[in-house]
Formats: sequence, structure tokens, C-alpha cells
Amino acid sequence: MFRTQRARCSAQRRRGAALVEAAIVLPIFFLAILAMVEFGRAMMVGQLVTNAAREGARRAILYGSDGEEVRTHVTEFLQNAADIDPEHVDMTITVRPGPDRTGSPPEDLADSASGDRVTVRVVVPWDQAGWGTLRWLGGKSFRGQATMRHE
Repeated sequence: MFRTQRARCSAQRRRGAALVEAAIVLPIFFLAILAMVEFGRAMMVGQLVTNAAREGARRAILYGSDGEEVRTHVTEFLQNAADIDPEHVDMTITVRPGPDRTGSPPEDLADSASGDRVTVRVVVPWDQAGWGTLRWLGGKSFRGQATMRHE
């Protein structure tokens, strides 16, 4: 009889322990889940920016393409894939002369010739690409770059 009375008394003292433990563990658990989702989003957007640079380089090496056409293609790709506003996409196109080029180096994409190397760099700020649940990547940017030879 002494033992059952002692067990009941012990159970009454531990009655709120599970509630206190849940109040401590659940916020940490949900923060970890949100961090995993945000990190996954960051990896996805980083890959999409790299893919956008590659798509831009593929468009830029075609004969007769110009910088505005490439910019439109890259911004549409990012807007459709990750809902990134085109005005926040920073893109630069540089053309370096190829090994067989004779004459003056190319000024821009319209002056490029077969064999020239075309590099497309795309930069998207995290503030425009993230969902904003956590601010641990605030102020950072995603960068993608692709280089291809002009056809």
C-alpha cells in the first residue's frame, strides 16, 4: 500500500513536465524545419541562376543574336522557374576573341564572330529570390556563369 501511494504522488508531481519539455523542444524543432526548407530553396535558386546563365550563353552564341534578346531569354527563364522579378536580375555579357580571330577584338555581342568566347554572368539578390521566412542569407547574392564558343 505504501508503494502505490508513493507512485501516485510521484505521478502528480510530474504532471506538467511533458508540457514544459514540449514548450522547449517544439520551437527549436520548427526552427530547424524552417531552416531546412530555406536552405533547400537557396540551393534550388542557386542552381536555377546557373541554369539561366547557361541558357543565356546558349542563346548568345547563335549567329545574329543580340544582348537584348539574351537578356529577355534569361529573365523569362528566371521568372518562369523561380518567380524572380526581371528588374532585379543583373546580367553581363562579355565577349573575348577566339584563338583564330584576326582584326580588332569584339566590342559587344553583335561584333562577335565564330570562335569567340561568350561569357554570360547572372546575379540575383537573395532578398528577391527567397521566401523571407529566415533572414540568414539577407544581403547575399546568387551568381551563375557560363562560357561558350560562338558558332
